[in-house]
Amino acid sequence: MSFERDPLSHAGAVGRRQLGLPSPHSDGCNAWYEMLPLPPASTVLMGQQCADWVVLGAGLAGLAAARRLAELHPQSSIALVEASRVGFGTAGRNSGFMIDLPHDLRSHSYTGDCQVDRDQIRLNRVAIDWLRQIVRKHDIACDWQERGKLHGAAEPQGLADLEDFARGLDALGEPYTALDGRDMARITGSPFYCGGLHAPGCVLVQPAALVRGLGASLPENVRLFEESPIQTLEIGSPHRLITRQGALTTPRLILATNAYASRLPGLGLSGRMLPIYTFASMTRPLDAGEAIRLGGDPCWGLVPADPMGTTVRRLGNGRICIRNSFRYRPSLKADAAVLRRVREIHQRSFRRRFPMFDNVEMTHTWGGALCLSRNGGAPFGELAPGLYSALCQNGLGLTRGTLAGKSIAEFASGVDSDVLALMLKQPRPCRNPPEPWLGLGVRSTLAWKEWQAGIER
Repeated sequence: MSFERDPLSHAGAVGRRQLGLPSPHSDGCNAWYEMLPLPPASTVLMGQQCADWVVLGAGLAGLAAARRLAELHPQSSIALVEASRVGFGTAGRNSGFMIDLPHDLRSHSYTGDCQVDRDQIRLNRVAIDWLRQIVRKHDIACDWQERGKLHGAAEPQGLADLEDFARGLDALGEPYTALDGRDMARITGSPFYCGGLHAPGCVLVQPAALVRGLGASLPENVRLFEESPIQTLEIGSPHRLITRQGALTTPRLILATNAYASRLPGLGLSGRMLPIYTFASMTRPLDAGEAIRLGGDPCWGLVPADPMGTTVRRLGNGRICIRNSFRYRPSLKADAAVLRRVREIHQRSFRRRFPMFDNVEMTHTWGGALCLSRNGGAPFGELAPGLYSALCQNGLGLTRGTLAGKSIAEFASGVDSDVLALMLKQPRPCRNPPEPWLGLGVRSTLAWKEWQAGIER
């Protein structure tokens, strides 16, 4: 196994299509990443190189795909290419919930069809088990906590949604603990919630630390190129990825760029996926007196009864993270004005839940792109000869991203399994209406759903 200079002549390549890729945007100051020490110097893609396999995008899907390819092909050269630094992008910007249960953002009660839900639970738990093995084997310091998650309701409609969710869990035979307002206050320290539910299977992590640790522990036959945004992607035989400083040629390419792939023409992806931004803010650490005043458990994670409500995490370092607000952003950017408005919303959401604090401000606010489809489907499989897709995680990036990456490596390698069969059963994303009707419809739907969430937001 070796990485070689590219011996292939560009003029001799056949059936080629040139695609331009959008450049990632910083989208605010991500506290998860900022809390980590500075990473070592990156390896930038330079010169003319080739590899047996290339994975584009070093989020959860890309990291999983590269790792699994290395396990299946120990003598092959594998390149993993990331536009920024590992952990800086979307994979390191989520709220750190590794969710095992159904989590359909389109449904007020999260659950839906029982068989579909059972399949999703199985897939999510396969991903969690695999990541657990990796974290333990490589001693990845990502604050891995198997403490489950809270579902919190703040009003009667939220309680009704949780009752629906509980009935769904009963039908699935899944355990949970019902909580009243006093239980919620005892756990969170907040008087905001009138009831809740605890589901034990969720794992909480520091997402940027997990992603960086996965990148630092890749097998030896994987070479990671960071700070190497692709300017032009040439699809053909072979595929060629061109940066400002070099190019990488490969016969087999896995796309793991999630929402960014929605703007790639000619691959059957554009017009089928929705780049939806969600946003989070984090406070400064509470001091000792503030922590005593709050009470409750020192570390927990809560998702709202209404999926459009506010997610909250209290961290062991004393910080509190607030996540809400959804925006349709086909530009894949969130400008400073949007981030300022979102921070104000987060500050109000924080004060509703923690009225005992009048001087605890948000120190970081950031956005990250979800990739959704209107029917919950994903373009999993082979898009063109030697071109594979591990895209569109529909809001479950930690688990479904990991599983999509692991599974697409197995699919491309001809490895069959029951899990892969389930991945191949999922529907393809349905086609979206054209613009401007799509934008009008998505924005009005998001606004309506956020209004319906009421004080849960």
